[in-house]
Amino acid sequence: MNERLRCAVPAGDICGEGAIWHPEHGALYWTDINRFLVHRLDPVSGAMQTWHFDEPVTSANLTTDEETLLLVFATQVVLWSPRAHPEFKTIHTLAEAPAMRFNEARVDPRGSLWLGTMRNNVGAHGEAVDVKFEGGVLSRLDPDGTVTEWKRGIGIANTMAWSADAKTFCFGDTEANVLWAFDYDARSGAIARERNLLANFERGKPDGSAMDAEGFLWNARHGGRCVVRIDPDGRVAGVIEVPVAQPTTCAFGGPDRRTLYITSARSGEQFDGSVFALHVETPGVPDSRFSIAKR
Repeated sequence: MNERLRCAVPAGDICGEGAIWHPEHGALYWTDINRFLVHRLDPVSGAMQTWHFDEPVTSANLTTDEETLLLVFATQVVLWSPRAHPEFKTIHTLAEAPAMRFNEARVDPRGSLWLGTMRNNVGAHGEAVDVKFEGGVLSRLDPDGTVTEWKRGIGIANTMAWSADAKTFCFGDTEANVLWAFDYDARSGAIARERNLLANFERGKPDGSAMDAEGFLWNARHGGRCVVRIDPDGRVAGVIEVPVAQPTTCAFGGPDRRTLYITSARSGEQFDGSVFALHVETPGVPDSRFSIAKR
């Protein structure tokens, strides 16, 4: 294993995903899509908690209430508190389910949730389903419930990240092996001027990402055994080797946001499904919070 990289949690996830650092809880939250789980790690004590749900959970996000998380399931978006489990409040449902499911989801600087869909490749009991990845959609869910569609024709929606100055939005399609950059309007929440950031990179395909304070995107390369750091002009500035074939997403955490957490999926190797941690010099951009005050 990379000497700078350590295994923070040998979680054994089938598909670890959706990681977020919760500063008030001092904890990392992430999901296991195929086992319908949400995990929480306290890195100080090493304690880990897990909650089970009735359908796949693809993403965890912060809200303006520090005790409430926004969870994205395969078919719905909900507000949930660990203290109230198993209760939650549904705020949005996917009309195209079960043929389609939600995948990547992140909150923008305005407090709205961006959602990406894909063909549903997870069966009723968490088993993998063979599908043709097509027909995905990128949309935005505003706190008042308004949904706006922004892009169609996506294979597997992945990577949603905003630059520290809130002027650039990054988004990707795993199936197409491309990451895009867009101009982002922090007042209206609109995106424009789509252009390739990184396309056809030979180390795997783009999965989830996190943005650092210098505007570099850290992208987990599914099938590529690495995480790459990409500069704002689309050049690969660094490659972090990981001991698993399928790293899935990244999240900056710790009090100084200088710990990069990396989730992974199973592929038949020793450290599969683990969460890894790496100390980095440049801190991550603080994660935005979904606004629930108006609901």
